[in-house]
Amino acid sequence: MVTKQLLKGLPEDADLRRADSLAREIFSDIANKWAFLIIEALGERTLRFSELRNEVEGISHKMLTQNLRMLERNGLVERTVYPTVPPRVEYALTGPGRALRAVVDGICGWTHAHLGDIETSRERFDG
Repeated sequence: MVTKQLLKGLPEDADLRRADSLAREIFSDIANKWAFLIIEALGERTLRFSELRNEVEGISHKMLTQNLRMLERNGLVERTVYPTVPPRVEYALTGPGRALRAVVDGICGWTHAHLGDIETSRERFDG
């Protein structure tokens, strides 16, 4: 656990505890299921929009568009448009996006490792 003592030297924009910090805004942007799944899918290779939509099962066109724009705005995904007819657009992770993917991989690993425990807890709680 990060204590307040350790966070004292952080600039205000980096303090997740502050409602108005940039760090909290970024955290809020990327800490959603669609962003995680998009980052995971793009970690394998560069994808076109339709390929990405097929990789992230259940995501709507609108949600994919919104999340890709947000990830691009935050410098985690780069969008490349090729001057063809029709235009070809590809998405890939940037350096910071690849670094975030390592964190996402850790969360995915944690989920797989503890899935049984969580199911058991849910059954006990709901029962």
